Amino acid sequence: MEDEYAKLIRRMNPPRVTIDNNSCADATVIQVESVNKPGILLEVVQVLTDLNLVITKAYISSDGRWFMDVFNVIHRNGNKVRDEGVISYIKKILESDAFYVPSLESSVGLKSSLDYTSIELAGADRPGLLSEVCAVLADLSCNVVSAEIWTHNARAAAVVNVTDEIMGCAIEDPERLLTIKNRLCNVFKGNNDPKTAKMTLSPPGYMHRERRLHQIMFADRDYEKVENEDINGLKAEVSVLDCVEKDYTVITMRCKDRPKLLFDTVCTITDMQYVVYHGVVHTGKMEAYQEYYIRHVDGIRINSEAERERVMKCLEAAIERRTSEALELELCAEDQVGLLSDITRVFRENSLCIKRAEISTENGKAKDIFYVTNTTGDSPVDPRTIDSIRKQIGQHTLLDVRWNLSPQKPTREETTMSYFFGHLFKFQTG
Repeated sequence: MEDEYAKLIRRMNPPRVTIDNNSCADATVIQVESVNKPGILLEVVQVLTDLNLVITKAYISSDGRWFMDVFNVIHRNGNKVRDEGVISYIKKILESDAFYVPSLESSVGLKSSLDYTSIELAGADRPGLLSEVCAVLADLSCNVVSAEIWTHNARAAAVVNVTDEIMGCAIEDPERLLTIKNRLCNVFKGNNDPKTAKMTLSPPGYMHRERRLHQIMFADRDYEKVENEDINGLKAEVSVLDCVEKDYTVITMRCKDRPKLLFDTVCTITDMQYVVYHGVVHTGKMEAYQEYYIRHVDGIRINSEAERERVMKCLEAAIERRTSEALELELCAEDQVGLLSDITRVFRENSLCIKRAEISTENGKAKDIFYVTNTTGDSPVDPRTIDSIRKQIGQHTLLDVRWNLSPQKPTREETTMSYFFGHLFKFQTG
């Protein structure tokens, strides 16, 4: 229970959000001031990310009892945020005490939502895995209403929301839930997998799906590297240094920029029980740079080589989970029972591996995004394969193909070089 003094301080100093479209030529500036509380940085970043806003710069300061962050944001199309409805929503959410991000401990239970049953899965990745999962759910009369699947380092994690095929509501029967669990665990356990496949049910109420996926993969230790794992030059540069004079640990990250990168790194830092006291984020044309001054929640900086290595590996994993050299396929169709099972079966029969997927249905329409590679993953998908898939899924299904070939790794002259706090703090290795 939060103590009454902290509540009083927050009532006396309510959060203040200022949104400015005049001071910066190419971005909307959002300034957030509030009494400091655990996880507040992640809350703010999560709100902006969920609105599909791109954070081009950020300046973070939360030393002591006060939190003040400044974010430069734009829409995905590069324009400023001028929609009064969006601006009002940002202020309303960030100035409210009611906004809450579930912790890892409170996010896993054995109850289902009132509208759907949320299934969480973790296990070994392999070609055709999603197709097998969808086939099992279809066979058990479960309709997938939304889902998200990630793969990384030969591990796979998924959050799948299902309803009863006939009744259209959450599945409550304990025996049926046990059958679903056993069947899905059999699919997810893989061959000779030293780790145990996991299936749990989320409790009713709010759950941020992407944060849960980070937590599931972190708990499954996907940051432990697989031999001969190749991510095609997309590896992030992460360093963990000491700032002895100010008693901080300094984390710097440099990698190819992409949507939701800041959310992914802040999410992982938070879930590893570290607090960001100061920080800066800059994005260039091809690269993103992040620098954070952190301590553990107990106020201690990182003081062992083993902990330093673990933090580096976990942040590399957080960056890589959404990063893949894959072809993006967006499918739109009239929703129907078994659609997802049929589509993923077609992908499998055409030797495509699904590296990541976002499944959604709304107003009777299915909108699914798949990130796919061939079975080897080391060459582009043959255009003839896509033509074959189009013919098999039918004329009434729209399949949009984005041939997103990643640019070459940027040179140092092209990258964003920013050591914002370098003149304030001195840090050293060791």
